[in-house]
This record gives sequence, C-alpha cells and structure tokens, in this order.
Amino acid sequence: MNRFYIFILLAFTASIQNALGEITLPAIFSDNMVLQRNMDAPMWGWGSPNGEVQIKPSWSSEVYHAKINGEGQWRITLPTPDAGGPYQIRLNDGDEISLNNILIGDIWLCSGQSNMEMPLKGFPGQPVEGGNEAIVTSRNPSIRLLTVPRKSRINPENDFEGGWKMAEPSSVGNFSATAWFFGQLLHQVLDVPIGLLHVSYGGSNIEAWMNSEMLKDFPEIVLPERQEQIKELSRTPTVLYNGMLAPVIGFGIKGAIWYQGESNYDRPDQYEDLQIAMVREWRKVWGQGGFPFYYTQISPFDYSQFTPDKKIEKNNSAYIRDAQRKVLDRIPKSGMAVLMDLGEDNNIHPKRKKEVGHRLAYMALSHTYDITGFESFSPEYSGMEINENLVTVSFNHVPNGITSFGKEVTGFEISGENRKFYPAKAVLRNKSLVLSSPDVPKPVAIRYAFKDFVVGELFSTGGLPLSSFRSDDW
Repeated sequence: MNRFYIFILLAFTASIQNALGEITLPAIFSDNMVLQRNMDAPMWGWGSPNGEVQIKPSWSSEVYHAKINGEGQWRITLPTPDAGGPYQIRLNDGDEISLNNILIGDIWLCSGQSNMEMPLKGFPGQPVEGGNEAIVTSRNPSIRLLTVPRKSRINPENDFEGGWKMAEPSSVGNFSATAWFFGQLLHQVLDVPIGLLHVSYGGSNIEAWMNSEMLKDFPEIVLPERQEQIKELSRTPTVLYNGMLAPVIGFGIKGAIWYQGESNYDRPDQYEDLQIAMVREWRKVWGQGGFPFYYTQISPFDYSQFTPDKKIEKNNSAYIRDAQRKVLDRIPKSGMAVLMDLGEDNNIHPKRKKEVGHRLAYMALSHTYDITGFESFSPEYSGMEINENLVTVSFNHVPNGITSFGKEVTGFEISGENRKFYPAKAVLRNKSLVLSSPDVPKPVAIRYAFKDFVVGELFSTGGLPLSSFRSDDW
C-alpha cells in the first residue's frame, strides 16, 4: 500500500473516531507530565456528547466522574497529593485510555521572547555559556519539559502539537536555557519533581501575549480582526495569547517566570502599564489566585544600531529597564532579576543564561518557598539625601552591604537644576554611598548606569547587581 493510501486510511480512521466521540485529551495531558501538587488540579478533554468519563488516578482510591456537555467537552478537578510518583491516570467512557509515568510536583510557566526561547545548545553562532556541559549532565527523571510550538492565531486555540518529555540530553538541548537553569536549581534545593511549561516566541512584544480584554484600556493598540491581518507573527496584538497561551491556561501551576521587553524597548512609557495589566489578567483567567510572577529586567545592549540614522532619547534601553524596575511595587507577589552585569553591546542574546535562571530561582526559593539565609533580591534604590554638594544614596536588599568587588565605581551621574548630568565620584560605605561632582555644586537628581549599553559595577555582597535607576522623571 503506497503512502498516499496509508494517509487517506489514517485520516478516515481519525474522522470515524471523532464521530464516535472517543475520549481525547489536549497535548498538555500526556505521558510523563507533572501535575501541580496539593491542589484541585484542573483536567479537561473531549468525548461523546452528553456522556460521562470516569477518571481513576492511581494515587487515590476515588473514582471521579466528569459529565460531557452537548458539545463534547468535559472538565474536572483532581485533588493531588504532596510531591511523588510515578503515577497513572486511567480514563474510561466505555473505552479506556491511560496516562503513564506521571509525577506530582511543581509546575512553572516560562514565557517571553527570544532570550527565554534561547535553547541550551544556543542559537546559530550565539552560544550559551556552559550549555554543552549542562546538556550532557541533564538526565533527571524528576524534571519534565514541555514546549508549546510557535503559533499566531486570531482566535483562541484549544490544543497544540507536542507533549511532556523527560529531562535528558536529547530533549534538553533544544529547551529554554533560562527555564532549564531555573528549574534545575529548584529541584536541587527542594527535591521535588519540577515541570517546566515553556511558552515563548522570539521577537515578540508584550501585547502579543495579551487578549483583547487585557488591551481594552490601550486604544492606541490596534487589534486584528482577521487572520490575514497578522502581518508580524510575533508582534501582532493578541495572536500569541490565542495561538500559544490559550491552550494551557488553567493548567495547574505554581507560578510564572517572564523574560521579555526587548521588542518594546522603544515604548517604555507604555510598557509599565502593559506589564501590570498582563500579569493582573493572566492571574484572573488562570483562576488560581495571585500566583507568583518573577521576571527579568532586560540586559544592557546597544539598541542604537537599530536606528543608526537618528538618535531617539527614549530608545535608550535604560528607560524600559526603568519601567520594569518601577512596576515591582505595583505587581503583588513579583520580583525582578537584574542583569546589568550580563549584557553584550553587540549581542541581544547574552550567553550567561545560568545566572539568569539562578537569579529567578533565588527569588522563588525565598519568597515562594520561604527558604531563608541567602540573598535573593538585587539591591534596590530607596532614596537620597542632599547635604550641600554631597548626595548620600541608600538602598534596600543589602543585608550585608554593597560592593564593587574592588573596582572603581564610575556609573553614577549628578545633575543640578539645569538637568545636565555630569559623572559623579562615588565613595562606598557599608550600605550606602556618597556622590559628588565639582561641576554640580547644588545637586537635585542622580542616575546610575542610565545608558543603552553599560556594564553594571555595583553589587550586593551576595553578587546580585544593582539595577540602573534615576531619581528624576525628566
């Protein structure tokens, strides 16, 4: 039998199965998956209209019953135990299917654009530092991975192609490096199964990950109405929410990590409100309360190469880093990983992804899992005090002080009322520093590392860098 007739036979068989309404599950429920521990974990699928599905998880003696509605859809919640496994789930509506090798643990959503998407093996010509060693040593039966493939759609999808994979070299090499280093450290510290649900698309802007309801307060953003209006697959508003995020919304998760902002670098004033709206509405549509949301501040990069013929002041990426810094106080249960020391002036994809993943994990371990005794948040500008020509700058999150690790601190600037900034001399104290400049006898504002590309020079003694910041709003 040739391939054409085999294809026709398979298609015919699939249509018969759909007509009979056999139990089918979306790809997010597959062998090797992780279910969120200690919760009523949502589960859903399709079957014969107006029928019933019996669901039997092996961790319980209970049999659960899900009613199938007239459109062939069903949904149920399964109470899950503490971390453990492997388990099995059997589903039966007259015919039985089973899901095998299931773990109960913690699932983290990992989303964003290319720096989240960047795999451990790296992009062509762009390596991940230590990536090859991480791939070789990646085998871990307690870490499971799922990547939702790229898809841009005008209407919400209910499924995707794929399934959960076990952590081993053949799967980890193509998986998000940031997500991997994050999840690996969580597992190492917590010793519970970890599921990493990776949903990212290179070059995407934030509004592509939001639906029309989330964007209703942004009339300047034009929403597409037909599929042919998707001119930019990763930047058209709503299309990645519909094509990639919608099929996994509601799946039980512990929290989310987010690495995005590069594609919005030229609209910093708008970004602050967009990120707040996105997180608020993600939490609402997920229906699981205010889950933790940890994100990265984008690293310094020479964005002026994108507009070589004109200088646009707010295209300086320091402005969007500042927007990301300011939303920290406006998003509950959030944290920001600072990457000021990781940027590369000619590469928008920094190679040191292990530090990114670990800094995100530090925040989760301390503020979600309540582990103490280590530093988890970067130093944070808290205020300044002016005394004649001297400015004393203070910080939060410096339990053991600040340091430049022996280097001269040159990233600070001072301005007077003329709004002209001059380089400042910085004298480090234990948990503060003093700034001065002979060119500014009456200082009114300060800035730190407020340039497109700059290397961060100031850290907590735990090695977490200080974010770029400004005291002004000019």
